[in-house]
Amino acid sequence: MSNKKNSLQQGYTPYEFPVRKPKTKKSLRELVYDSEKGRILGRTPKNWGTFKPAFPPPIKYLLEKDDSIQSSKKSFKQYSKENDPDFIYVKNWRGELIRVRKSKEKDRKYFAQLIIFYTVFYTVLAALFTICLQALFFTLNDEYPKWQLDESLIGVNPGLGFRPLPDDPDEGSLIFYEAKNQTQVKVWTDRLDKFLEPYRNKTLLPSEGKNQIVCDFDQKPKQNQVCAVEVDSWGPCSPNEGYSYNKSSPCIFLKLNRIYGWEPEFYTEPIDEMPQELKDFINKTPLEQRQQIWVSCDGQDPVDTEALAGGLEYFPKDLHGFPVYFYPYVNTPGYLSPLVAVRLIRPQVHQILNIECKAWAKNIKVQLGRDRLGSVHFEVMVD
Repeated sequence: MSNKKNSLQQGYTPYEFPVRKPKTKKSLRELVYDSEKGRILGRTPKNWGTFKPAFPPPIKYLLEKDDSIQSSKKSFKQYSKENDPDFIYVKNWRGELIRVRKSKEKDRKYFAQLIIFYTVFYTVLAALFTICLQALFFTLNDEYPKWQLDESLIGVNPGLGFRPLPDDPDEGSLIFYEAKNQTQVKVWTDRLDKFLEPYRNKTLLPSEGKNQIVCDFDQKPKQNQVCAVEVDSWGPCSPNEGYSYNKSSPCIFLKLNRIYGWEPEFYTEPIDEMPQELKDFINKTPLEQRQQIWVSCDGQDPVDTEALAGGLEYFPKDLHGFPVYFYPYVNTPGYLSPLVAVRLIRPQVHQILNIECKAWAKNIKVQLGRDRLGSVHFEVMVD
């Protein structure tokens, strides 16, 4: 005690290093809420709204004797560089002087571990993605779909479509032009030329047309053979005749959507739901040539039927639909969908005609209206 008093009398201020308490194991509940100190997640309710930067626990040194060290931050850095190069001295949020170890080797090791970890992580991730992708491709086939007919999203009821189509979606399915205006006529004939280009130019096909044959009901294509569609011989609906658009008798081309492996079931006898014109054609057709998906078109309403008083003409002339020798579709190279051209013979001008076409087969469900099946609707207006 006397020694302590003597030291105080001599002007010395002793400093005692704080002793850290040994670390004790805490349960998760105590880490969340410490009932003894009233802390929640290590803080009291009073200081939850204040920001306290996280620094290492301060290690106080007896620096009062060296006033130059306390003078400025520059002296802190200078002291660190000259006397303690492994540490830097900073002040914590309380204003206390603390030292932080400059662990360059540890930092290099830490960043090296990060680089190695993320390199391995993303490499493994890319490998797993590649394996999954290859497994998916292994289940696919370029020649036929995995899910067919009833198991596919398309189903077994092919849809009926038409060409030419308007470019402007606002026009819907309206084919409108002025017969005397060659510019307007050319717009529609060019669209049909583009659509029929693979039918006329065999070099555009994958097989360049080498496996095409002229089919009929007595000569069906063999394996790896396909049937040709001779649109150049369709008279007024041929490209050479301009599809009769300049004669106010436009031709509309119809086609069925392709469904892999689907085979039609034909009507060899007319049914009551068919229009009379189609019934008469079927009755005149030889029995061996009745294996067709029959096609019929008519006005949607009586006023439209009246405006079509000139009648309709179908091409090719000896058919009234899609013949059996084009089916089934099995993705043979060079395959072309069969077509039916419907010519509107001098329809009423300056009037929008609503026309509906239907496909007739035992396994094609025909449904009109908004949710169409086996049918198509379009409008034609000729000025």
